[in-house]
Amino acid sequence: MKQFLLFIGKIIVVLLLVAFALDFCYTTIFAQSETRNKVENVINSKAQNYDVIILGTSRANNHFVSELFEKKGLKTFNYGMSGAHLFETSLMLKLMVERGWKIKNIILETDLNLSNEKRDDGTFGRFMPFMHQSKIITNHFKNEPDFAELYYVPFYRYIQFDAKVGFRAFYKTAVGEATNVLANKGYYPLGFNPKANMKNNIESLVPLRNRYFEEIKQICKSNNINLIAVTTPMCSNVKGMDYFKKVKKLYPEIKEYEHVVQGDQYFSSCGHLNDKGARLFTTKVIEDLGLDKK
Repeated sequence: MKQFLLFIGKIIVVLLLVAFALDFCYTTIFAQSETRNKVENVINSKAQNYDVIILGTSRANNHFVSELFEKKGLKTFNYGMSGAHLFETSLMLKLMVERGWKIKNIILETDLNLSNEKRDDGTFGRFMPFMHQSKIITNHFKNEPDFAELYYVPFYRYIQFDAKVGFRAFYKTAVGEATNVLANKGYYPLGFNPKANMKNNIESLVPLRNRYFEEIKQICKSNNINLIAVTTPMCSNVKGMDYFKKVKKLYPEIKEYEHVVQGDQYFSSCGHLNDKGARLFTTKVIEDLGLDKK
């Protein structure tokens, strides 16, 4: 029995050593990357100066054409991330501020993402390599139910979020394989899809007085950043569009743009403009906000 327990103990020690070694290797590789995704790009950045930063979900990433801001002399980058919730968006802004970024204006997509305060595991996973390197990240995640195992168990976070920071991502980062995530100043253009489903139902969504939107507002106020919160377009055949009236009632400062682009020929899907539609939308936003005069 004693020999058996000793054997089991040795196995546990070996497994822990392997886990610590793998954790160190993965973290070291991800910590050196700046070009594979927007999270790494911010975390590993030096102080930046921007006239306009765009934040939000794919409805920011696919809707705001950075090039059109740049043509007006406004240094701009679109840090919208597909799948992100305001949970991750707030954290991105905290990291920018922590790294000494100077930002004049933030355009924040605030529409469907107001309906929850949960994390998005796809986007959440991209922060995992940096949990021990950043107190901002640690504090932002500390109230999550699985924080203890993610933070204290070596290599567990890489297993748990294998789809985003597993071996495939580790290998591609190690060999320096490029992505197009940071192309076009962060804007990701979509094409016209003739087979797209141009129907949607958002009747079940209820906007919240969202704690992470409140965080973003406070961060901007404390750092003299002009926060411009906007809704973004939806296609013509959507059930439950009174959701946006509820958004406006809850947050009167949010500017309404859900109806500004009319015609399904401008959409790639019901909730996402194609490139032609995004350019119409961005031009309208720039004109309305007077950013073309700055």
